Amino acid sequence: MLLEVAMMVLVVSAVLCTIYWITVTVQVQRTRSILPTARDGIILAERTPPTQRVCVIVPCHNEAGNIGTLVASLKEQDYDRLRVVLALDRCTDDTLGVATHAIGDDDRFEVIEITQCPDDWAGKVHAAYSGFTRSSHARSAEILIFTDADTSMDPSCVRACIAIMRDRKLDFLSLLSTLSTDAWYERIVQPVTAFELARQFPLLRVNRTDEGRRAFANGQFMMFDKKVYDEIGGHEAVKHAILEDIAFSRRVKANGSIGGLLMADTMLRCRMYDNWGEYTRGWKRIYTESANREIKRLRRYALRTPIVTSIFPMFALVLVILALLNDVDLIGVTIGIVALLSWFVGLIAVYRMSHAPVRDIPMSVVGAMLTGRIFWQAASDLATGRPTLWGGRSYVRKAEG
Repeated sequence: MLLEVAMMVLVVSAVLCTIYWITVTVQVQRTRSILPTARDGIILAERTPPTQRVCVIVPCHNEAGNIGTLVASLKEQDYDRLRVVLALDRCTDDTLGVATHAIGDDDRFEVIEITQCPDDWAGKVHAAYSGFTRSSHARSAEILIFTDADTSMDPSCVRACIAIMRDRKLDFLSLLSTLSTDAWYERIVQPVTAFELARQFPLLRVNRTDEGRRAFANGQFMMFDKKVYDEIGGHEAVKHAILEDIAFSRRVKANGSIGGLLMADTMLRCRMYDNWGEYTRGWKRIYTESANREIKRLRRYALRTPIVTSIFPMFALVLVILALLNDVDLIGVTIGIVALLSWFVGLIAVYRMSHAPVRDIPMSVVGAMLTGRIFWQAASDLATGRPTLWGGRSYVRKAEG
């Protein structure tokens, strides 16, 4: 009797696993077939070269280890109407020295040093605001790009993104960067962590132009039509936001302007965090804000993530083993194998879309458990009022809902 109940639970889990991962596969394939990537903009730019004046603004807080790589990639941009502002925010390391050395005699670059941040501003937001207001190049530009110091761009990134923005008639364009896969947590945890955020904000919904659009953006790359940036109040309008990208996307939508979010497809690369501690703190901040600081939502995601990515496939494997041992129950074996194949094929689609190594898929079982833990810790921090440390400031956030 106990074995029959166990087999029934395993069969139900396997069926749910199959349904979930087939749905994921279909959604990913639809997204890839409908939406372009940043790389598709190269052809558009070659057909009709863009001509707008562009200014890239980079807020930097203690980025000595990253800023040289970004500057080098910006110097290689194949767009000739480009200016760059580096806004150095209360840096206590050698960000200035590294940046100055990397810039050399390239007069397209401007460095602005910021010595203090008002109490009612988020640090990164104030740095970006200062970079814009204190630079004549930024104020006179027709296109503004805000990017992070830990990114690097393909030589055609700026040109291609302007062309896509024009082709899709967008007022605002953001990119989901191609993330590095060097550290253990970037290979094991990061694909699942990033996918769970994408589950909350599906690209097809983010790119809709009607009222059903879901507002979302990635602060690693935000491109604005300068007129729309001014209309929505610029960075001053989101000065309290810990995730200014989501705040901006919501203001763009409320303004009746059109925003887009596309995969970078290696046109924009990023290593988000240097160690596991930073990774955990960073993603707790992202998850908390993207869930609107709702503790119940965070806890729900904390359960869903390991269930669908770890527990369901493990149950399917156990089902296959028990079915083989139980006088070769072909129905049980078939259901279990189909579930495992659905899980694997679904993750192949997810990993390929994000350029993560497919060979690491088996480790997603561990990655999902650790991602669920991050969700749960985010909920606990919110419930207990534990502050968030970010960009040289400490923030205490109030739970909503």
